[in-house]
Amino acid sequence: MMQIAVFPNIDKEDAPKVMARIFRFFRNKDVRLMMSPEDAAFFHGEEYGVPDIGEQPMDMALSIGGDGTLLGVCRRVYEKNAPVCGVNIGTFGFLADIELTELEAKLEKILRGEYYLEERMVISGFVQSESKEERFLGHALNDVVVTKGGAARMLQLGLTVNGFHVMDCKADGLIVSTATGSTAYSLSAGGPLVNPKIKALLLTPICPHTFNARPIVMDEDDEIKIDVAALHRDIMVTFDGQESFHILPGDAIIVRRAPLPAKIVKFDDKNYYQTIRTKLLYGA
Repeated sequence: MMQIAVFPNIDKEDAPKVMARIFRFFRNKDVRLMMSPEDAAFFHGEEYGVPDIGEQPMDMALSIGGDGTLLGVCRRVYEKNAPVCGVNIGTFGFLADIELTELEAKLEKILRGEYYLEERMVISGFVQSESKEERFLGHALNDVVVTKGGAARMLQLGLTVNGFHVMDCKADGLIVSTATGSTAYSLSAGGPLVNPKIKALLLTPICPHTFNARPIVMDEDDEIKIDVAALHRDIMVTFDGQESFHILPGDAIIVRRAPLPAKIVKFDDKNYYQTIRTKLLYGA
């Protein structure tokens, strides 16, 4: 019996209708649906509720929402190394491969095994104190961002790659992203679009106060260290735009490739360039 963990975004207006369709589709299938007890009760599917949903054995995780929901699910099931399939009820849907008009047809393809897994690089972020002690903060599928908090002053940042000091600059922050994250915050900050099959890291300055701080494409195994001058006291590091941590003056942020990739469910009727054209309106 296939075990599918379902993670819906309850704040999406269409979520109740979508969940009702999913319940109907799987009702007579040899599949065990699992949800958190709270989500199950919200969608009137109490029979699917299980405690500690993130700890349960699962063959697949089904994300119901936008790309933000899918990013959160990927981080939530990262240690399980489970594939994640996205049903898009958000805005762009770069990662979520199932649109509402094709929901039942694509779920049927999942049951028949007519899909493939696309591995996407995950990055890990650490904070290093002045004593050189490292502390793990979290994983990201899109990006790790070092930026200022509420203060208007720019940050004084130092960039070191593999132990070599590359540059110092003043900017509102720095984005370390994967190729998957090239269509997210990095794109808004002037970074390039990078096919997610390319195993690379991108470094994109946010509003740099210099002409020589440009986006850099780096090797996937490079270790990036970002030092922030100790005079700044409102510094944030954010993972996928969803989890944020304050860091202390004099701390440094270290970003490395994580040991495991994320596994995203994809179907043969779509490709990256089609998605770019459709979602970003290229050629419109």
